[in-house]
Amino acid sequence: MSPLRIAIVEDSKLARGELRAMLAELEQDQIVVEADSVKEAVAAIEREQPELLLLDIHLPDGDGFGLLQQLQYVPEVVFTTAFDQYALRAFQVNALDYLQKPIERERLAAALTRVRLRLRQNDDASDAARSLPRKTRQDQIFIKDGERCYFVRLAEVSLFEVEGNYTRVYFRDQRPLLARALGYLEKRLEPTQFFRVSRRHIVNLDFIQNLSADIGDGLILSLKSGHQIEASRRQARELRALLEL
Repeated sequence: MSPLRIAIVEDSKLARGELRAMLAELEQDQIVVEADSVKEAVAAIEREQPELLLLDIHLPDGDGFGLLQQLQYVPEVVFTTAFDQYALRAFQVNALDYLQKPIERERLAAALTRVRLRLRQNDDASDAARSLPRKTRQDQIFIKDGERCYFVRLAEVSLFEVEGNYTRVYFRDQRPLLARALGYLEKRLEPTQFFRVSRRHIVNLDFIQNLSADIGDGLILSLKSGHQIEASRRQARELRALLEL
C-alpha cells in the first residue's frame, strides 16, 4: 500500500502533534504540508499538491470552507474539528469524512482507508488519467455557486460552457457556475480527456456518444448528457486527429 501525501491544516499545535503521532502509528504516510492559517495553507497546498487534506474548520484568518474556495488544486478532504454543527455542510461539499475532536485512532484509520479507495477509483477512471503522474494531475475541482458548494470529480463533468465571465459546469443533474474563464480552465484540464470544440465549449471526450457531419466539414457532437455541441471545421479536424477517426 503506497504512502499518502498528507497536508494538515490546524491552528492548534497540540492537535497537529496528535495527528502526526496517530499517522505515524497507522501508516508510513508522508506529511508534506503543515499549516496553521488559510494564507499559509493555500500556498503550501498548491506547491506540494498532497493527496489528502486534514482540515480544521476554524482558523485564525478564516475557515476551512473559505480555504477550499481559494484552492485551484483540490485534494481529498477530511475535516477535523471540535464542532459538530458543520457536518452537514462538510458532506454537502463532498468531504470524505468528518472527524470530531478528540479524534479516535480507529476513526482516522477508517478515513485513510476511504481515501485510498477513492484514489484507486480515480486511477481507474480512464487510461489517459492513469498514464499521468499524480503530481501533475487534478482529479476534482471545488465550486462555490451562491450558497451552494460542490466538490466535482472531473471524470463526472460532461461539459464546460461559457456564460459571461463565468463557466457553467455540467455534471450529473447539476449545472453550477464557476468563477473562472473557459480559457483558464482549458490550460489546466488534461487535453487527452477534455477538448475545446468551440469558443464557448469544452467537452469531456468520454461523454461523446456519437458524431455527425455538419455544414462545411464541421461536426455535431451528441453527448451522453443529452447536449448537442457544434464543432467548427478547424476544431472538427483536430478532434478527428485526436480520436484517430
